[in-house]
Amino acid sequence: METMQKLRELCADKEEFPQEVLEWIARENLWNLWVPKDYGGLERSLTQGLKELRSLAQVDGSLGWTVTLCSGANFFVGNLQREVAREIFSGRKGPVCFGGSGGVHGTAEKQGDGYVISGRWRYATGAPYLSHFTLNAKLREGGRDLVHPDGTPVVRSFLLKREDVEIIRDWKAMGLKATATHSFGVHSRWVPAKYSFQYNDIKLPQPIFKVDFRVFADLTLWANYIGMAARYGEEAQKICGPGALERLLARVAQADAKIMALAQQIEDHVHTGASPPGSFPKEIHREATESVRALSSKIIGVYPSLGIRASRLDHPLNQAFRDYFTATQHHIFSQG
Repeated sequence: METMQKLRELCADKEEFPQEVLEWIARENLWNLWVPKDYGGLERSLTQGLKELRSLAQVDGSLGWTVTLCSGANFFVGNLQREVAREIFSGRKGPVCFGGSGGVHGTAEKQGDGYVISGRWRYATGAPYLSHFTLNAKLREGGRDLVHPDGTPVVRSFLLKREDVEIIRDWKAMGLKATATHSFGVHSRWVPAKYSFQYNDIKLPQPIFKVDFRVFADLTLWANYIGMAARYGEEAQKICGPGALERLLARVAQADAKIMALAQQIEDHVHTGASPPGSFPKEIHREATESVRALSSKIIGVYPSLGIRASRLDHPLNQAFRDYFTATQHHIFSQG
């Protein structure tokens, strides 16, 4: 508890995490939450990892969000060629921390046994803390875009070292400040083909890599919304007491139970080798979206009764509010 309170104080409304926080994350090996033990990771099960991410988000929104997105990018260890994964995770001195963008905002021109990459990508959570950047790019050859038979562009994902990337410091959001979710650019950088990968091509056998990545993304981010809503309720109780927050706290408890039940179902499917129903990813996405919508509604519902303190930028409750609603702007559970 003392460690969590100290972390909360260190993270409070910072533009970037202090070095002490980054050292704690590295010491706890949280960037490698999902990475196999063979590669120096914690190799958490889905349920274990979700509980940890939810707890971190309740400590501080930026802390939970950054660890979630970066450990989620380190999850791509399962998509890399094994010799590349071993080279990075076993051979590097210092923490390995992936992160980047899921958008397709650049090109990769085939050149020899590699690609020349150029472009600019937005919203790389944890940009100043990363050792490697991940990105998606349209493939080109001979100056022409490569396309599939249906006319859609051929896209691959790439992993670049930090020194090959220019960080563009443009993160000016009202909340989740210390996530430092800046843009980044790459200017005609040649990258060996071995550092490219595809999301649906899994190289490692651990159970976590048998989880559909869409489901993994939904659940890990949902855990953050729950944790941040719990933090909001925790701070609000100091002003108005638990009675006025009954509906919000009930929604948080309901979401906690639901996400764990779904995660356990997934683990059971993986353990038995049974294929989940084809509709299962859509069901999980629907459950998560509805849960976040309900949490948002309850937070907004209680806000007018909290007084001017809830609007003070230097009050923890206000940071909790800003962090949560900045997070809701992520496209994954769009409320539009």
